[in-house]
Amino acid sequence: MRAAVITFPGTNREGDIAKALRVAGADVVHAWHADYDLPQGTDLVVLPGGFSYGDYLRCGAIAGRAHIMDAVRAHVAKGGYALGICNGFQIACEAGLLPGLLMRNAGLKFVCRMQHLKVEGVDTAFTSQYSAGQVIKVCIAHGEGNYVCDDEMLKTLEGEGRVAFRYCDAAGDITKENPNGSRNAIAGIYSENRRVLGMMPHPENLIEGLVGGTDGLGLFESLVKAA
Repeated sequence: MRAAVITFPGTNREGDIAKALRVAGADVVHAWHADYDLPQGTDLVVLPGGFSYGDYLRCGAIAGRAHIMDAVRAHVAKGGYALGICNGFQIACEAGLLPGLLMRNAGLKFVCRMQHLKVEGVDTAFTSQYSAGQVIKVCIAHGEGNYVCDDEMLKTLEGEGRVAFRYCDAAGDITKENPNGSRNAIAGIYSENRRVLGMMPHPENLIEGLVGGTDGLGLFESLVKAA
């Protein structure tokens, strides 16, 4: 798999993402927000975390309209994969790759800590190396991770199995753990064709036991296997 990691002014997780992808066996190249085209042979586009353009206007709003995003939309339309993590999830929503948007956390505070997630399904390129219902432990670091959408879209996401991950406690209970107030404890969603995944937690930081665990590695290994 050839993965293109896009950097915007204010991105700060591109190195972490690149390392996670390489550990999983991917070939990684980098792209700049002002580019008009993706690197040749790109299979996966990654929108990393950070604070693109200083989070002015709305988180991800300016980045979602950057030149490179036209190429990303074309890539997805042709069946390519895209992954947006944290600020990348916000950008993906603002760019029209995913429905809904991310608002201020319900508690109006930045949250940075370890967090359990429940894997909702394993029939996608992003989750095949997990088990359905598996509880994994990664980390979160965001101030605007409250996923919202209207009732009709929520019904669509749930009915079509497009919720990828939910916040939960160590036992997998989604009713007792919601760090930002997201609807239905949603931590990540898929696009209609399941070629785009947006998620607020950071799996890229949990790929080595030395730093607290390897539960995040399965996502990147799933993508490499899919390619």
